[in-house]
Amino acid sequence: CNRMSTIRSIFLYLDRTYVIQSGDVVSLWEMGLIKFRRHLEEAHDVQRKTLAGLLTLIHKERTGDMVNRSLVRNLLRMLSSLGLYPQFEGKFLEASEDFYRDEAQQKLQELDVPHYMLYVERRIEEEGDRVGQYLDPQTRKPLVAKLDHQLLESHVTAIVDKGFESLMADAEQRVEDLKRMYVLLGRVNALASIKGALSGYVRKTGVEMVANEERDKDLVSDLLAFKELLDSLLEQAFFGNEELSHALKDSFEVFINVRQNKPAELIAKFVDLQLRGGGEGTNDFELEALLDRVMTLFRYIQGKDVFEAFFKKDLAKRLLLGKSGSVDAEKSMISKLKQECGSSFTNKLEGMFKDMELSRDVMIAYADSSIRTSLVNKLDSELQIHVLTTGYWPPYPPAPLNIPRDLAQHQEAFEKFYLSKHQGRRLAWQNSLGHSTVKAHLGEGKGRREHMLQVSLYQCAILLLFNTADELSYEEIKDAVGMEEKELRVTLQSLACAKIKIITKTPKGRDVNEGDKFNFNYKFESKQLRIKVNSIQLKETQEENDKTTETVFQDRQYQVDAAVVRVMKARKSLAHTLLISELFKLLKFPVTPADLKKRIESLIEREYLERDKDHPTVYNYLA
Repeated sequence: CNRMSTIRSIFLYLDRTYVIQSGDVVSLWEMGLIKFRRHLEEAHDVQRKTLAGLLTLIHKERTGDMVNRSLVRNLLRMLSSLGLYPQFEGKFLEASEDFYRDEAQQKLQELDVPHYMLYVERRIEEEGDRVGQYLDPQTRKPLVAKLDHQLLESHVTAIVDKGFESLMADAEQRVEDLKRMYVLLGRVNALASIKGALSGYVRKTGVEMVANEERDKDLVSDLLAFKELLDSLLEQAFFGNEELSHALKDSFEVFINVRQNKPAELIAKFVDLQLRGGGEGTNDFELEALLDRVMTLFRYIQGKDVFEAFFKKDLAKRLLLGKSGSVDAEKSMISKLKQECGSSFTNKLEGMFKDMELSRDVMIAYADSSIRTSLVNKLDSELQIHVLTTGYWPPYPPAPLNIPRDLAQHQEAFEKFYLSKHQGRRLAWQNSLGHSTVKAHLGEGKGRREHMLQVSLYQCAILLLFNTADELSYEEIKDAVGMEEKELRVTLQSLACAKIKIITKTPKGRDVNEGDKFNFNYKFESKQLRIKVNSIQLKETQEENDKTTETVFQDRQYQVDAAVVRVMKARKSLAHTLLISELFKLLKFPVTPADLKKRIESLIEREYLERDKDHPTVYNYLA
């Protein structure tokens, strides 16, 4: 080639004049290339050795040896000028495929997946550099295709099965490795494998969390942390891939409903803890952000009616016992629920707040009334009342109690005032929800001090008995207060057997039995002026939780019955399978075909439906 350049330079004038003027004559350079190519074609051995030598040099470079890249570049340019490069390219691609097939199998056995991904990334970069240094640019595309196929596409299943779960198990430290896997497998359109592996991992991990009853206490916090980690990975490692995002949502919805109603109950309890100010959110901004994250979990649960029942019960306690940490946060949560589920879901919750506001107005009017003024002048006590609309609040069972005389007079006065303003209404007093602040003189001698005891109405009724007696028997207290025996026992336990012992019990012990004697504890001392006496009856029991769940199931039965009648009224006659299909579309809570069949049988017994005489699997609507 150098000699050809010299000859062309000597006869440059000839090329620029004669050759241009003569259409059938080629230039000296082109003539030289034609002669040289013909010579190589006739000298098969030279051509073969040249191609073999080039492939050997490239192989050595791939295995780590230093080669003369300038020599390789010049030879390849010569082949390109001679039109012989396609022959080299075919053999080069074939050799590359064989080389990387063998090396990939070896590396997969030697390396773990993260290091194998690094190896693949390095090889792709090296081949790209090789194209830039001496290969023809057109070789890049087929070379990359061979590379991707041998290093990635042929081993997708092995790579994902061997490495994905282990990377996810240490995801916070493996973001770059997961990102590398996503990018490399994306080159060979294998993201479906990552999607399947991600779904499998999330479901497996989620089921282990939800199904383990020992983790119930921290389940919601764990789920929130798990969701936050996965969302972070989705953005940082998987570039916000929409398909993977849908896979995460579907996986969460599957595993969180493994225990149909429990997650809904636990989420409601978690929200209750946050809104009482005892949770993770230390300020309004953090609490708002946390509630938004909780709403994400709420969207996945199927038993939203279970959540509503527990949330409603807990909200009632927060409002009536003054336990809410922030009214704004309460209303914000209800607004989120309304936006998610509609106004019918939050109608009763909003009604509870409305009742509290109306109660304040009623108490202001009552405070200015002559009825209250005349009563306050006689009695050394005050009464704060909340008037609640029965339909908005959770149902509370009747709680018998002989109200202390002073409080009974307050009740009578308020009833007289309220019913004079609202004729036709009826007031039912909920003793189980009442709480009191009682002034007590505790201690002996110089240590005697005045304390304010925060107690339940039940505790208050018992304590006031000791104004007229230093010692009372269990039977005497029972006859005086008229409480249910179970409630009486736990109330006495809270006063005589707990850490704060306002009264003492004889004989000593944690259980209250018939025949026990109770004395006022004059020796009680405390540095605090305001003392809260914990009420055992206000602590939620498993029995209460089961009762709430049972109430939800009863409501579901009514909803199923209404849905069946609504469908049959519109269709008049329908086959069993079609009716079941229609009901699954209408009902928004999890239900089984067996449950639906029971409700259909119940409606047949109550003569809302009948079986077709000729086709037993067909139901007819009875007007």
